[in-house]
Amino acid sequence: MIMRRFIVILGAIAAAVVLAAPPASAGSPHFVTVSASSSGSSLTVSGKEAGLGNESQVHIVVSATALCVNKGGNHPSAENKGSFSADGTFPVQNGKANFSLTIFATISPPCSPPMTLTWTNITVTDTTNGISTGV
Repeated sequence: MIMRRFIVILGAIAAAVVLAAPPASAGSPHFVTVSASSSGSSLTVSGKEAGLGNESQVHIVVSATALCVNKGGNHPSAENKGSFSADGTFPVQNGKANFSLTIFATISPPCSPPMTLTWTNITVTDTTNGISTGV
């Protein structure tokens, strides 16, 4: 009789522990690929994020600095630079999301030959999950 009570109590405790445990999160968000390409005054950043679990969408923000650089690789004027960003919301399918965002630089005075527009400090952030990566 005592042994039977012990088993019943032990079973009740085990059931309480299982029911009280928080549900496991299926997601472990991370960037799989991120790449950037520039053309003229635009910068396009594309990538793939995985480990998104049951989310329906993610919000991605791309930020970067555009500046004019001379043939010597120097940035001669602090006026010829600016910070730019673009953002978008992308659907999640099977725990993955593909994204592509384009930033357009409008700096004044504009870069004129022999100077060229260069992008630096490129960052991709998933604001839904609070993760970032540099490009």
